[in-house]
Amino acid sequence: MDEKLRALAEHLLKKGYDELSERDQRVLRRIAARSAISRDLSLRAERAPSFGARVADRVAAFGGSWTFILTFGAVVAGWVALNALMLTRAVDPYPFVFLNLLLSMVAAFQAPVIMMSQNRQSEKDRLAAAHDYEVNLKAELEIMSLHEKFDELRMHHLERMFGETSARLAAIEALLQPKVEGTASTPR
Repeated sequence: MDEKLRALAEHLLKKGYDELSERDQRVLRRIAARSAISRDLSLRAERAPSFGARVADRVAAFGGSWTFILTFGAVVAGWVALNALMLTRAVDPYPFVFLNLLLSMVAAFQAPVIMMSQNRQSEKDRLAAAHDYEVNLKAELEIMSLHEKFDELRMHHLERMFGETSARLAAIEALLQPKVEGTASTPR
């Protein structure tokens, strides 16, 4: 099988097997074994996400929703309206320093949590892209192999047709030869 892999690498990828990346070698091994390479990544057996990862995903999902934006906007508008109308005894008078502090704290806690969720999603995307590359490479190599087989069949068919045509021409020439000799030698 080792020789078969080396021959496939040379033939299909025009490189030595040892020069290929591990991913390309894995694809060639699958081609040689005639086994499928595609798989459902959502069913991938991975460890259950930690509590922090689950919280990060939920915070990111809620923080990036219209529900959060509309609710947050309503709370800020209500805070400003309430403190603007209570000019004499406002909890947070006009420059709204306490509101700014609350908004900064929300942003300071929410941003890293959302980044954690995005990092997890990026890792999933990288795995999906690597899997797509392997599937596409295998498909491309299989198509190249099929084209070569088809070309070989076509060439064999053309050679056979050419041989048959040559044989027919030779037979026709053989049939015509005595008549040509006979017509040339007969005096008039």
